Amino acid sequence: MQTVLVVDDEPAIRELVSLYLTQGGFKVATAGAGEEGLQLARQQRPSLVVLDIMLPGMDGLEVLRQLRKLSDVPVLMLTARGDDVDRIVGLEVGADDYLPKPFNPRELVARVRAVLRRAQAGTAERTLLRAGDLEVDRKRREARVNGQLIELRAKEFDLLAAFAENPGIVLTRDQLLENVWGYDYAGETRTVDVHVNHLRQKLTGAYAQIQTVRGVGYRLVAEEV
Repeated sequence: MQTVLVVDDEPAIRELVSLYLTQGGFKVATAGAGEEGLQLARQQRPSLVVLDIMLPGMDGLEVLRQLRKLSDVPVLMLTARGDDVDRIVGLEVGADDYLPKPFNPRELVARVRAVLRRAQAGTAERTLLRAGDLEVDRKRREARVNGQLIELRAKEFDLLAAFAENPGIVLTRDQLLENVWGYDYAGETRTVDVHVNHLRQKLTGAYAQIQTVRGVGYRLVAEEV
């Protein structure tokens, strides 16, 4: 069952949306403020977030900016405003869809399903990742160098997949801890360093290598084969 996080400061809206989403077969979590919504997003890793722009404290646009630093979870934005500027800004920041208030709750459920279908289709296209002579198959959970299977432990594979999905992009240790070990992981960043060293040993001789960016983190660099 997919989880939808609803972030809205109006209790009646949260109740209405939760009712229709639950009837639609979704598990629902709710938050009444931006900071609370971010915390739940970290803890529960929802499949989609329904996010109101007009929130007390941290507004919806800032919540969206913070979410995009954490993950690419699909976001459907709500607003009571009629100004197109909010819609444009929300889409530029990274929203996947936009629904003005008042709205038909059945339309909201239909839009949630449509956004999830698009997101799942995009994920399916990215199950096979390549960088140089490195190939990472996320569906089979296999990694190969020049066609040869390399033996990886579970976290080593997840870490390598995170690098392969972002070739050439510097990933901080905190980002890797959040993405690979989970938001609630209480370990130190030394764990990342240890796993990176293991991966480097297993990638010896490959065109794809993990490079240290001093004071920041790591990135995967790969020569064209």
